[in-house]
This record gives sequence, structure tokens and C-alpha cells, in this order.
Amino acid sequence: MDWMEYTILTTTEGSDLVSQILMDAGSTGTMIEDKNDVAANQRPEGQWDIIDEAIARRIGDDVKVTGYFEVDGGLSDRIAFIESELRRLRGMDLGMDLGKLTHLEKTVAEQDWTESWKAAFRPFRLGGHFVIKPSWEHCETRPGDHVIEIDPGMAFGTGTHETTGLCVRLVEKYVKPGDRVIDIGTGTGILAIAAAHMGAKPVLATDLDAVAVRVAAENVKINGFEGVIETRCGDLLQVVSETGDVVIANIIADVIVGLAAPVRARIADGGVFICSGISVERRQDVRDALAAADYELLDDLNEGEWCAMAARKR
Repeated sequence: MDWMEYTILTTTEGSDLVSQILMDAGSTGTMIEDKNDVAANQRPEGQWDIIDEAIARRIGDDVKVTGYFEVDGGLSDRIAFIESELRRLRGMDLGMDLGKLTHLEKTVAEQDWTESWKAAFRPFRLGGHFVIKPSWEHCETRPGDHVIEIDPGMAFGTGTHETTGLCVRLVEKYVKPGDRVIDIGTGTGILAIAAAHMGAKPVLATDLDAVAVRVAAENVKINGFEGVIETRCGDLLQVVSETGDVVIANIIADVIVGLAAPVRARIADGGVFICSGISVERRQDVRDALAAADYELLDDLNEGEWCAMAARKR
């Protein structure tokens, strides 16, 4: 089977929005190539590189978000949808630089697609004690490490983005054994799996996208947490009646601002709301929303152009 490799040129800030457009169009995964991620992962202390310097040079200044689509009778409709959504984005004032929003495309064979994923994804560390690795790679671990196995061919993101790393640091700090955890917009399920590694039980992982929920369920099974993590498709406030000691939302600032007050109904008294996907330009907006919804700010982390916060429900 042949696939259309459709790449959109954007910025770090715009990569999540562009990735969502590609997934809404039917891509079974997206790959984000961002030189800022390369810099963030080229670190000492035994951390592995996600991609090497040659790839970093190839990436250049544009952030490349790539989706893959089957070459079939519906391809032209999917491409038309993407182009329409890009035109809509260009006309919106979102308070951030979205870059060129132009595209590149080429046809690739399925085997070539699989090998390109494998070439770009190597084991790396998140937080203090997490190692993210694909199934075909071996990696050295240290005492106390938790390994999360993710296959990029199944994934909506592999954890390399700063927002995921920031969230993992907060999960390590605030999730305790026996905590009930809800992960909103779970994607690959990395954060839900990280919470389970910290001893959380039960963990509920939700996402609006049915394909993402299927992907998360596969990763939950691969990592041995079927009896701990439940995956569920739908909007948090519609499909979840449970409360969590910790609720995690690694989404975007606009959603977090709108979610801050209503999500309180799903957080236990004294529980913690961990939120990420916040660009530095929207940092104060999120802090204001949390204060207005009567949270006590516990942590406000920053890496590159992104922030993550932990706040306690009063």
C-alpha cells in the first residue's frame, strides 16, 4: 500500500494545532520535527538523543509536522479538508506565530514509512526516572528507572515535546501510590502510564479521538497496566463521573482556561490539577484562570517556549 506523506511547515507554538488538523483529516499518527526538541534532548548525565545532529541540521528553522494518509479514493477530500483548515488558521488571530503554514507532499511505500519512524525514534529520558523507548531498541537503565515502551507507528507523539516532559516531572512530584488519576486528552497514554508507574490506581485515560483511545489502550497493554488504566472515549465532562486525586491535562492554553472551573467537579477536595501545553505567552492567562477558579498554585515550570503548572483545589 502507498501512503501520502503530507508535511506542514509551522512553528513550535503551532505544531499542536497543525498536528490536530492532520489527525482530524484521518492521519493515523503525526511526526513533529523541531530543532528545539533536538536541543532539549542533547543533554549530559547519560540522557539519550532522540535524533542526531545531522537530522537537526536537516530540520532547519521550520517545525515540520507530518501526517500519513492512504492513497485511495478519499485522499483528495482529506487534502481539501487540510487546506481549508490551514486557510482558517491563517485568518485567525491566536496571539502566536504559526509560521509559514505551507505544505510539502510525497508518496511513500509502507515499508519506507515504517523505517523512517524507526530512524527518528531512539530511547530517551523524561523527568527524573522515566525512560521512553520503542520496542526494537535496547537501552541501559539505572536503579529506580521506569521504562515506558511506545511504538511510533501507533503513536500521536512519542513524549519528546517539552510539554510532556514538564508534565512527567509534575507527575513524579505529585502522584502518590493509591491516588486516583484522570488523564484528559491522553493521546498515546504516556502520562497515564507514568502515573501508574508512580503507584496510582485506578487511572482513567480519556480522549475525544477514538483512534487515540485505541492507541492508548494498546500502549497500556504493552506496558502491563490493563488492570490499572481504563481508556475511555469522549469529553471529560460528559463521559466521566468519577473524581481524581490528580487530574492531568496536557492540551493547549485555551482549553485549560475554559476547563479550570468545570474540572473542579472531577477533582477531590485538596486534589491537584496538573496542566501543560501552555505557551509562555499564555502563562499569565492560565494562572489567572486557576486563581479565579480558586486553586492554590503549587508549581509553575518552564522549558523552552512552554509551561506546565500544578495547582491544588482549595
